[in-house]
Amino acid sequence: ILFIDDEEPLAEMAEGMLRLLGYQVTVRTSSKEALALFRLDPSQFDLVLTDQTMPDMTGMELAREVIALRPGIPVILSTGFSHLVDADSARQAGIKAFAMKPLTKREIARTVRKVLDK
Repeated sequence: ILFIDDEEPLAEMAEGMLRLLGYQVTVRTSSKEALALFRLDPSQFDLVLTDQTMPDMTGMELAREVIALRPGIPVILSTGFSHLVDADSARQAGIKAFAMKPLTKREIARTVRKVLDK
């Protein structure tokens, strides 16, 4: 899983939760760094989980780039609140799931499993 959130404490917390659930996780706190890493080898990830509100590039913009590089890759977009994106607009952009923050371990587990099982 490639996990992206510009807030380092949230990124570290999510990384810990995902590892406890048995996933291998790569974390980035910069959407541009995450995209550069993804471009190196798009096949190294089974799932991308990204925050929406980040400097430089939003989660929605990142998701579009990732999906263009590897069509069909599951992307989960999370946000606390955004006027720019909702579940419908995320789905139209090819995003497989939309999760509201704060993300609990149960919510992450359920959403990741649902997306990977499709």
